[in-house]
Amino acid sequence: MNQRTPSCRLKMGNSYAGQLKSTRFEEVLHSSIEASLRSNSLVPRPVFSQLYLEAEQQLSALEGSSRIDNEEEEEEGEGGLEPSCPPNPYQTHLPPEGCCTVDGFCQAGKDLRLVSISNEPIDVPAGFLLVGAKAPGLPDHLLVCAVDKRFLPDDSGHNALLGFSGNCVGCGKKGFCYFTEFSNHINLKLTTQPKKQKHLKYYLVRNAQGALTKGPLICWKGSEFRGRPTTAGLCSSSLFPPLDISGPLAAFSGDPTPGTSPSIPTGAQPAGPASGHPPLTIATSPAVFNGKDSPKHQQLVKNKLLAVTRPSALGILSNSGPPKKRHKGWSPESPSATEGGYPQGGRSRAKYENAVMSCVPQASLAGPASVTFPVVASGEPVSVPDNLLKICKAKPVIFKGHGNFPYLCGNLNDVVVSPLLHTCYQSSQSLSRLHEQYGAPTPQPISEEMQLLLTVYYLVQLAADQVPLMEDLEQIFLRSWRESYLMEIRQYQQAAPQPFPPTPSAVAPVSSAQLPWLAGLAASSCNDSVHVIECAYSLAEGLSEMFRLLIEGKLAKTNYVVIICACRNSAIDSCIAVTGKHQARILSESLLSPAEYQKEVTYELVTGRVDSLGAFFSTLCPEGDIDILLDKFHQESQGHISSSLTAASVTKSASLDVGGAPACTSYSLEPPHIRPFQLAVAQKLLSHVCSIADSSTQNLDLGSFEKVDFLICIPPSEVTYQQMLFHVWHSGVLLELGLEKECVSKQQVEQHVLKLDANAQTKFKSFLQNSFQNPHTLFILIHDHAHWDLVSAVHNLCSQSGPSAGWVDRLLNCREVKEAPNIVTLHVTSFPYALQTQHTLISPYNEIHWPASHSDGMDLYPESKKYFGLSEFIESTLSGHSLPLLRYDSSFEAMVTALGKRFPHLHSAVIRTFVLVQHYAAAMMAVSGLSQMKSYTSVETLEITQNLLNAPKQCPCGHGLMVLLRVPCSPLAALAYERLAHVRARLALEQHFEIILGNPSSGLTVGKHFVKQLKQMWQNIEDAEWRPQTYLELEGLPCILIFSGMDPHGESLPRSLRYCDLRLINSSCLVRTALEQELGLAAYFVSSEGSPEKGPRSEGVESDAEKLSGTDNEDEELVTEGCPSEKRSPVKRERSCSHDSASSGLSSKASGSALGDETSAQPGGPWQGERAWSPQPCGPSEEGRAPGDKQRLRASQGPPSGVSRHSPGPAPQPDSGLKTSQRDVQVQTTSSSQLSFLGSSSSSAAPAASTPAPQAPRCSMAKACRQPPVVFLPKLVYDMVTATDSGGLPKATSLLPSHSVMWASSFRPPLSKTMTSTEQSLYYRQWTVPRPSHMDYGSRAEGRVDGFHPRRLLLSGPPQIGKTGAYLQFLSILSRMLVRLTEVDVYDEEEINIIRPGDSCSAGCCGHCVMLHTRSTELLQIHDLQEEPDWRYLQLGDPWPDLELFKKLPFDYIIHDPKYEDASLICSHHQSVKVEDRGAPRRPEDLYVRRHTARMRLSKYAAYNTYHHCEQCRQYLGFHPCYQLYESTLHAFAFSYSMLGEEVQLHFIIPKSKEHHFVFSQTGGQLESMRLPLVTDKSQEYIKSPTFTPTTGRHEHGLFNLYHAMDGASHLHVLVVKEYEMPVYKKYWPNHIMLVLPSVFNSAGVGAAHFLIKELSYHNLELERTRQEELGIKPQDIWPFIVISDDSCVMWNVVDVDGGGERSREFSWSERNVSLKYIMQHIEAAPNITHYALIGMRKWSSKTGSREVHEPFSRCHVHDFIILNVDLTQNVQYNQNRFLCDDVDFNLRVHSAGLLLCRFNRFSVMKKQIVVGGHRSFHITSKAPDCPAAVAPAQYVCAPDSKHALLAAPAQLLLEKFLQQHSRRFFPLSLQNRGHPVLSVDCYLNLGPQISVCYVSSRPHSLNISCSDFRFSGLLLYLCDSFVGASFLKKFHFLKGATLCVICQDRNSLRQTVVRLELEDQWQFRLRDEFQTANAKEDRPLFFLTGRHI
Repeated sequence: MNQRTPSCRLKMGNSYAGQLKSTRFEEVLHSSIEASLRSNSLVPRPVFSQLYLEAEQQLSALEGSSRIDNEEEEEEGEGGLEPSCPPNPYQTHLPPEGCCTVDGFCQAGKDLRLVSISNEPIDVPAGFLLVGAKAPGLPDHLLVCAVDKRFLPDDSGHNALLGFSGNCVGCGKKGFCYFTEFSNHINLKLTTQPKKQKHLKYYLVRNAQGALTKGPLICWKGSEFRGRPTTAGLCSSSLFPPLDISGPLAAFSGDPTPGTSPSIPTGAQPAGPASGHPPLTIATSPAVFNGKDSPKHQQLVKNKLLAVTRPSALGILSNSGPPKKRHKGWSPESPSATEGGYPQGGRSRAKYENAVMSCVPQASLAGPASVTFPVVASGEPVSVPDNLLKICKAKPVIFKGHGNFPYLCGNLNDVVVSPLLHTCYQSSQSLSRLHEQYGAPTPQPISEEMQLLLTVYYLVQLAADQVPLMEDLEQIFLRSWRESYLMEIRQYQQAAPQPFPPTPSAVAPVSSAQLPWLAGLAASSCNDSVHVIECAYSLAEGLSEMFRLLIEGKLAKTNYVVIICACRNSAIDSCIAVTGKHQARILSESLLSPAEYQKEVTYELVTGRVDSLGAFFSTLCPEGDIDILLDKFHQESQGHISSSLTAASVTKSASLDVGGAPACTSYSLEPPHIRPFQLAVAQKLLSHVCSIADSSTQNLDLGSFEKVDFLICIPPSEVTYQQMLFHVWHSGVLLELGLEKECVSKQQVEQHVLKLDANAQTKFKSFLQNSFQNPHTLFILIHDHAHWDLVSAVHNLCSQSGPSAGWVDRLLNCREVKEAPNIVTLHVTSFPYALQTQHTLISPYNEIHWPASHSDGMDLYPESKKYFGLSEFIESTLSGHSLPLLRYDSSFEAMVTALGKRFPHLHSAVIRTFVLVQHYAAAMMAVSGLSQMKSYTSVETLEITQNLLNAPKQCPCGHGLMVLLRVPCSPLAALAYERLAHVRARLALEQHFEIILGNPSSGLTVGKHFVKQLKQMWQNIEDAEWRPQTYLELEGLPCILIFSGMDPHGESLPRSLRYCDLRLINSSCLVRTALEQELGLAAYFVSSEGSPEKGPRSEGVESDAEKLSGTDNEDEELVTEGCPSEKRSPVKRERSCSHDSASSGLSSKASGSALGDETSAQPGGPWQGERAWSPQPCGPSEEGRAPGDKQRLRASQGPPSGVSRHSPGPAPQPDSGLKTSQRDVQVQTTSSSQLSFLGSSSSSAAPAASTPAPQAPRCSMAKACRQPPVVFLPKLVYDMVTATDSGGLPKATSLLPSHSVMWASSFRPPLSKTMTSTEQSLYYRQWTVPRPSHMDYGSRAEGRVDGFHPRRLLLSGPPQIGKTGAYLQFLSILSRMLVRLTEVDVYDEEEINIIRPGDSCSAGCCGHCVMLHTRSTELLQIHDLQEEPDWRYLQLGDPWPDLELFKKLPFDYIIHDPKYEDASLICSHHQSVKVEDRGAPRRPEDLYVRRHTARMRLSKYAAYNTYHHCEQCRQYLGFHPCYQLYESTLHAFAFSYSMLGEEVQLHFIIPKSKEHHFVFSQTGGQLESMRLPLVTDKSQEYIKSPTFTPTTGRHEHGLFNLYHAMDGASHLHVLVVKEYEMPVYKKYWPNHIMLVLPSVFNSAGVGAAHFLIKELSYHNLELERTRQEELGIKPQDIWPFIVISDDSCVMWNVVDVDGGGERSREFSWSERNVSLKYIMQHIEAAPNITHYALIGMRKWSSKTGSREVHEPFSRCHVHDFIILNVDLTQNVQYNQNRFLCDDVDFNLRVHSAGLLLCRFNRFSVMKKQIVVGGHRSFHITSKAPDCPAAVAPAQYVCAPDSKHALLAAPAQLLLEKFLQQHSRRFFPLSLQNRGHPVLSVDCYLNLGPQISVCYVSSRPHSLNISCSDFRFSGLLLYLCDSFVGASFLKKFHFLKGATLCVICQDRNSLRQTVVRLELEDQWQFRLRDEFQTANAKEDRPLFFLTGRHI
């Protein structure tokens, strides 16, 4: 059902037009995704997806065709109107008087209808087009308009400028800049927001007769079709918008384009005129030819391939209803997966299909990719000749093309057949069917002849070392089809009459007879690289001919053979054979699945087929076999040290043993810390979890959980398992979550980490049972490395996954996990592509992407290190770096190629492994002294070996480098390990570096010598049994790590990694996931102070780091004593700024900690020394601190003393709450490290070869810490990574994203460089489908919302960037949030200015004084004139005040609310005040830091914000069965008020479920009044008083959910919001009544809201009295009270008193929490309640004593939560201009009017501390752009006509703020002069705490204090009215020199006031004493004049 059908929508402003391209708008789109995630709609739709996505497949739309979609009908219907509702006052504009309002005519009365003016000449300015507009009142007519074509979309539906510019063709009026204005002029008479996309429908063209006629539709949406499947649209393809034909492919227009002919290859140029067929020109255009000059140009075929670079349709993302605020680009239909994705029958062939033609194996292939494919064959069989492999040196790969393919027999092992090309051809035909379902004219698909011809030209342009890619060919087909279709559309849309009718197709067809000749002609220019064979009868003839030529050696130079048989009538048969040795080997090996690859290699090793290769290597060295040389060298060196290298190492080893471990002063471990980006991601994760809880689907009830538990699932790698245990232990998350107490053991951590192997089921069942038994615990199931093992448990065909295959699906996707309401699944991966398919279970709104460092808002998260990932490695190859960090070894590749031709029967992985091991062996021999071996290794391998052996010499600790040798095949890895270990042993290098075999199935094995070296290296490992268990613990160990396994399993590498040797990764890595996974091993963090690049780039990076060094996380940094200048970035103290040369430079991995990121950790296992290493809790709770402290980083204790620890970030504040707990074991920086810092900075300017300093040798790792590792790649992979496609992205990104998925269609747009991670996700969700073996294959979402799992999230980020630390931090803050959900910080402050009779007086005043205490320890002496007040006789247990006794109570003028501690004291005739000291005024910024709060657990009667959801208040929040969700109406309510000078019009937004509270007219449904009950009503089921809550800036945090507070009782609650905030409040509180203030009050303060609430309520009272009087009810019986409540009132309490003593002062009391319903019904039941004007209650405080509650009632000020009698206070108004203290001012006005204010002291209200919104939302800034943001209060006023900087703030706010801070400038005599206060007439303004005021009212018959005894020190006249006269002021006496301040609205009023009040008689004025608020004239500043009393 439709989830949103509002009966009246609020739409403001002009809509956006077309596809918006500006960068700023894209930024807004992306930020709106974050905002929409907090939406509580069923599935929130961010603006981005509304603009760019089609959100439902056609099948889903047809199944749900019964849905009602008002907005769809509004868009599609020609004359559809909005649902009936009162006219929207925000949109309705009355036409000018006397103008024409007839439909079809403009307001000037000119006819605009097309039928009337079609033959009339129309003057169309240049750049304008005539278009037809649809008017709702004339559904059968078009109105002619002239519109600037810049504001219309192009043919692709894009590039329309925002806004509108048009002219009226009737009256000629020009210059309409807004479509709203234009639509009014042409009398469209719209009831909805005018939008040009909706009403400008057609282009208008002139036919052959010159008459203006309706032309094609305006293509507003480009790639999207609005409308149902029957809607006709001629604008473009349903999936791909057409391109501008001006590009190189203009030849597709049908005629050869002259501009393209110079680029045609020489051999192809004669083809055009010779044949007379334009298609030849098409085929020879530069867009088809990539060129062979350079690999950089191999992707030119994709240049300008697609205009659209973003997903255009997403069939799987639609909701069951439209989004909340759907953009008009959102479409409820899109092609079904079957019709738009792949051709019919594709499913049955899925397991044989392959997505790339080159190196992309498919993980789901059932068997070897050879002739065992059951391809369709016909005709006579073809025999494969014997010895084909031996003769050709490669297995030919035959790709089936069109038609029938013959059977093959004979030597089938020497040939490979693949159906990939056939599948590609078929897929390119499917787009026409896709077109038909949209009702668009069906374009002609690419003919088979054209497909084959394009294929030939693609092969021709490939370079000799290039391998064809299926993606390239698919894009060529797409481009060709689109250009052809574009020409058809353009011909149809031509405005000028044509001399001849348009041809059916823009491209003349190629006949089957012409095809062989054209193909041969195209191949004639490629030097026999492509050979064409034409068959007369069948393909069998051509295949036999090809095999004959191969055997005869006539195709030695031929890489591709194209076989064409055109004998059939209307079709052709074809196939393409790859015969080039390089291409055929790569393609045949790439078609093997990973399991088959391992099986093949193992077979070759076991059967001894590699022996011939070994024998060949033994003959390479002229001096004999290498093993003989090794033995000879071993014999010579046995018994003595024969090399300086060995001597140095042994000496160093002896020194280590004898003298202890020397200290390395230049390199140390990184401290563990949370980096800012990790904290940001953790907060984003928390935000997404909250959005799930906030959504209306009720899939997660966070309020029901008390704590958090978790289980982390990882791949079955022992190293990864130990690494994860260490991360979890070191983070302290178990202590933070309360899952363990005190010390954490290894066994306890193991309960939370699950290795997904055969033994995982038992532990997982325990986890599920635990979740069932603890429903109030939220379990987070974390699936790390989530792209691994996506095999379906049912369809397990991927045998290469081993015994662990399918465990993820069996466990994480089981029914128990999906249905458990307390389990949230978090998938974490660096390569999410396989989880982003059309069938994914993860909603796109539940994806969290790691923020890019260049994205908006990231300056808030400054990083001390720069991440160096794949894009940075690629950039290093393009930036002019002397030796790029990404390299390939040309000599190695040349040798591999030569041996591949010599040994064609061996797999290339075997050959590559043998060659590389031989190179390493020769390099070790060369470095050891056998210099003649340098000729038998490569320069690159020699560099690696030299640095590996020389690095330990440069450090006293022996710090060395790691070399990662990646050998995916485990048998080959074992072979390499054995060989290298043997060579090392024969060279006597066992003590110099270690060789480690890393296997996922086993742990690490490190020699005892190196284990001892690791212990001594880091000086902190005392456990004798300790052994390194993770690669991170090999930090600084010189070693070669042979890393095996088909895929890395998440193992992190240490910072000492210097070389990442990936030369052995096989061709199976060439899918995007596998390729990026291999390159991700080298991902690295470098210090942001330096950069791998040289020159200005490095300086730029450093300067950027300087700018970003500030952060709010003030506790990150360790303050170092004695180094104040280095506080800002302590890391700099131990980092060198110099760079090594690329040939000898050494680098180490400069990353964070085990928790900070995934690339490093403290060496030493987590389980040794548990007492010293025991993690600390993450710190005390962060609530109640300053906002800067809230982002406290949780870091556990690090290694014990002896290790310097530094953390980046700013210096901590002195009151840092975590300083002790976080750093109690951190050691101050030693002087040696400071010296090293100075030395490194001074040596940075010296050349690398300069003489070293006399101090200890510099550690090679420290010198290289700013350099990422050097990566060596195979040449094929290097070319793939460094080449770019037409979109500017690396070509590798266009590869198939994963083995387990396949493309949904060959016709898809390419990825774009500008795509964000979110956009890439949407792209893959549209264009990929899972294979049958994928675990998501059976979960077809079909665009339905129930296809996504509601509690499943996906976190993706680059490899090794710190995702583990981020989600562990997320667990911590989630746990703290759950605790916070049940607790709240409330203000806990003692009342101020309290009278205590027991205190003694020091003023010598006869004993009639009491002491008045304030919170700032001041002491006021107040002389009390009433010894025994009448209140003493009130009974303790009185439930209500006695009216007569209460009238006798004196009014307490003194303010006791602690929030007014800084307010001026109010004096009265009851007190004469003296003060000793009241303390210094408090700074405004300290207000919320210093106010004391207390943590309180929420009771069942609390008020809640938007984050609370429970079953009880489900209906209260809008889930009413009788109403549509969020259905509401807008109503205007107007009343007159003389003081404002005009009628006030307010707007109510009333949900349907709340309409019973209001009265509507029977005729038009207009709002008449708000229902009020009777005074005599005694029902206990509802609250009689309507509650009004003014609020601003607190749509999320305001406590508006009063369901529990009211204990479920019926009540009327109205939120009073400003107009500009209405949409966001409506979004978060859709079932609340909104009172929207007029727009003139958008910048007003709380006084305006109070004023309008009161006046509206009184006007409503009068209306109700009139209405109910007709029913026989007396006016005085109507309930006159309303409640005005702050939005922070959270709980209410009552005091129970037991007066058991004989005297009334002896009593006991207790306080308990009660519901607001109890308090309201108690007060409303009070006798004589209508005689009270204001009723309030006490503010809660834990310090409340018997004195406060002894007297049950007080006559004093009331605040925060008041019950207002609008009848009695009819003539007393709030000051609508006030921002501050408006409640105190109103209280004084009410009292002076003789009305009663009553405070119930037994009731109290708790106020929650909310640090956002409220009056803090008012920021005073300068209007000058170059002025600082902060403006001092002294600058709030200035002299009139001065050049003072003007401020952007209301004048009243500036006045109040200035007087609060600087009133002493106006009233110097009043400072600290309580006996002589300032006389304030008719108002209370806060003059600061050191000045007291005396309030008097000038109104007749008002109650004022007796002022005869006062001599005032000043007079304040604020906007005084006519009641203030000269005679009134003469009643008061002033001190000599007293000062006067007169404030008026303008200077004229100021002078008139001085004259009228005769002020110059007693006051002296000077011209320089006139001031004004610092406002511009248009902002209406306030003026004031000061003077001195004469």
